[in-house]
Parts: sequence; structure tokens; C-alpha cells
Amino acid sequence: MKLLLIRHAIAQDRFEFSRTGQSDYYRPLTERGRTRMARGAAGLLTVVPQIDVLATSPLTRAVQTAEIVAEAYGGLRIEHADALGTGDGQAFLEWLGDTGPEDVVAAVGHEPHMSDWAAWLLTGSRHDFALVKKGSAILLEFEGPLRPGTAWLHWFLAPAQLRRLGG
Repeated sequence: MKLLLIRHAIAQDRFEFSRTGQSDYYRPLTERGRTRMARGAAGLLTVVPQIDVLATSPLTRAVQTAEIVAEAYGGLRIEHADALGTGDGQAFLEWLGDTGPEDVVAAVGHEPHMSDWAAWLLTGSRHDFALVKKGSAILLEFEGPLRPGTAWLHWFLAPAQLRRLGG
């Protein structure tokens, strides 16, 4: 199985949004974030031509990012995975267990979960892996059981790299 970890695109400023009185759960992407993610998703398509399962955190900014990715891939169906919002790595691993061994699974989520999970899945321990900027993507692969420390890294692309690939 291949696992594509995608951090949500640029969202509205947390402080400014808090002044609306709404929960951070509902904080949306900015227009700039949408535009950049659309270009990044086009780049993603050049290096990952097929996604079998597209999952997202239920938080608005992640859902909006997943919608942009889904559109770039011709209208993929989006699944909501609560673990992508809560950061519960074990629950996410259990959720992944329901996917097929040949599937390419894309998961849209948040920091610090994306870098934490990448480190955990690659090395078996949770430590700083790298800064996963908004709109970044990491492609991991499992050749056997889905367990921490058993994934290997295909690549880690920053948003600017994805946009360049997208033209």
C-alpha cells in the first residue's frame, strides 16, 4: 500500500478567524491557499497518477483541500476519517487496515500529525521528522503489515515543488 500524507493548504489566520466567534474547526482556506493547492494538486497528479482512496480530517480547511485534490483527479469520492482530525495515529493505522494492499491512499490532515505520523511510520518512534508546510505531500509505502517503523519513503515534496510540477 502507498500512503500519501497531505497537509491542508493555507487557511485563514487563526487569530483573525477567532474574532468571528466560530470554532477553529470551521476555519476555511484562503483564496491564495485554494489557488496554490489547485496548482499543487496538478503537480501531485504528475507523480501520483492514481489515488484509490482519498480521506480527510473533518475540519473545514482539510475538507476543502481534499475537494481540490479530488477535482484534480477527476472527481474522487472523499471519505472522512476522524483520526486525521484528532491525530490519533493508532486509530488511523486501524482505519488504514481496511484498505487494500495495492491501494494508493491519500490522507489530508494537519500539523503536527503529518510529520509525527511520517516519523512514526518510517522509524517506529515519534520525533521531529521535518517541517511539513501547508500544501506539502509525503509518499510512503508499506510492503507488508501496516505497523510503525515498516514504511519507506518515496519522496517528500514541498508546496513550491508540487506547483512547479503542475506547470
